Amino acid sequence: MNFYKNKKILITGATGFKGAWLSYWLFLLKSNIVGLGYKPNNNQGLFKSLKLKNKINLKYLDIRNYEKLDGIVRKFKPEIIFHLAAQPLIFDAYKNPYSSININTLGTLNVLDVTKKYSFIKALVCVTSDKCYANNFSTRGFQETDKLGGDDPYSASKACAEILINSYYQSYFKNSKTGVASARAGNVIGGGDWSGNRLIPDCVNSLVNKKEIILRRPNFNRPWQHVLEPLNGYLMLAQKLYKNPKKFSGPWNFGSKKNTTTSVHQVVKKIVKYWGSGKIKLKNQHRYYEQENLQLNIVKSQKQLNWQPRLSIDESIKQTITWYKNVEEKKISPEKITIKQITNFINENKKNKDN
Repeated sequence: MNFYKNKKILITGATGFKGAWLSYWLFLLKSNIVGLGYKPNNNQGLFKSLKLKNKINLKYLDIRNYEKLDGIVRKFKPEIIFHLAAQPLIFDAYKNPYSSININTLGTLNVLDVTKKYSFIKALVCVTSDKCYANNFSTRGFQETDKLGGDDPYSASKACAEILINSYYQSYFKNSKTGVASARAGNVIGGGDWSGNRLIPDCVNSLVNKKEIILRRPNFNRPWQHVLEPLNGYLMLAQKLYKNPKKFSGPWNFGSKKNTTTSVHQVVKKIVKYWGSGKIKLKNQHRYYEQENLQLNIVKSQKQLNWQPRLSIDESIKQTITWYKNVEEKKISPEKITIKQITNFINENKKNKDN
């Protein structure tokens, strides 16, 4: 991706899990990066372990602070913005609905409104979620044109963000030279995520501490994918938006291959297999509502962006557990294993394109 060399990139939510992986990938591509972080975020372990503070220009702010955001954008003049800043956890949204909805909607609104003021911004990719869709109890896979909704606070906040993105595009960007798109992905896994109430971090914590892995929703099906898969989609989408804003603006799904949804129980069995030990205990407790089946239809991204998910569920879990095992047990540098996984992914992508 020579396109990104020396490009001025702003990443909101840079200190989060996906933000840290994206920041490091763009650092390897030699981009000029300003990252925005939020100090109360407790999941900055990956960002710190990758020593990203020495590699990008990091600024802390609350994404809801319009004046500070505007000042940073005006001074840095980014060509591309990746908006990842959000409250990303379903359970935290149940506990603090007002705060979660406020961050996920007002934060997105601020990014959109600041973007419309400056012509030097050529592309804006707003990362939302596969949870933005209204539950239609179908297993065919959600399409970008399906109805938005949200039976829980987190899903509602993402649907609200999508409505804002569309309204700003239709009102301000449709005839401009700035491309604006939303990217919908879900159940992303990968090394370095230490958020509570997430399957992989909870499993790894149990394995490291030699405790039983307790599953409360063993039969829930999800389209699991390695973090590098959607990030590759975001990078491809931003490049397309930059070059042809009118054609590529709008919503995009980045999910796993068709019929690859896998139950929580099956995923954890694979985690134990690749870790080499561990016990699983099933509890079947349902404290909060969550959609039981989720699958995205990715035909639009496949056909129009030429984006393809490359890793199988087995490969995704293996890479994820390899990362944690190398860091936790073998004490290998998180930076070293992250560079290796990103580089291998890029090289495999090149091979597939050449073939």
